[in-house]
Amino acid sequence: MNCTSHPDLAGKVALVTGGSRGIGAATCDALAANGVSVAVNGRDTDAVDRVVRRINDDGGRAMAVPGDVTDVDVVRRICADVEAGFGPIDILAPFAGGQGQPVPTQELDADRWRSTLESDLTSVFLAVREVLTGMIERRSGAIITMASAAGRHPSRASAAYAAAKAGVVMFTKHLANEVGRHGIRVNCLAPSAVLNDRMQQFMTAEQLDELAGSFPLGRIGRPEDVAEAVLFLASGSASWITGVTLDLTGGRVIV
Repeated sequence: MNCTSHPDLAGKVALVTGGSRGIGAATCDALAANGVSVAVNGRDTDAVDRVVRRINDDGGRAMAVPGDVTDVDVVRRICADVEAGFGPIDILAPFAGGQGQPVPTQELDADRWRSTLESDLTSVFLAVREVLTGMIERRSGAIITMASAAGRHPSRASAAYAAAKAGVVMFTKHLANEVGRHGIRVNCLAPSAVLNDRMQQFMTAEQLDELAGSFPLGRIGRPEDVAEAVLFLASGSASWITGVTLDLTGGRVIV
């Protein structure tokens, strides 16, 4: 992968949840290209294995840690496997979550509300909680969470998804304030439309062009755009940055 170089990342260990596709997979590739040992999580074992195989074939270092990160015991097992295979986790990117398909609130049932909060907010909390003790003991660590433009301003996404992603933003701020004294930095990314398999499958070329034209910078985001931001926030280049939400929206969100 062609990405910026951050030499201080070499030798570190990262866990990326939701790392089997899209933004998560691009993040795994970018970290590995910078010498990071990457543990790739996702529920689709075949997709996880493809990412791991690609990284290892390219000379990087990756391992598969599949599983449902809304399950406390699974998260505990994943983190233990990473430590046994690669060592303590230095970088956590808890990116697992849904797509936020539009659902009118009056049609949003309680089960879907709960499952969305579980997948997009609780999963972040569980992963963070599991790595915090070790990071606090080592007095170092970088955590980069994944919100969405839907958590920053009203959109067509479901109310459950918007609430979950807004929760990620505030969780990040709270955590950064709480653990900064231990040398741990916590920041958040909030991307808008980023090209993914679903968009390519269900949108015509004309629709994609129309969507691209709605952004001040004139294009849809790429997974690599987000991965570059992860590299920066994980590296020493961002050593004086914590508690920040970075809007990766091509100019659509300007605050």
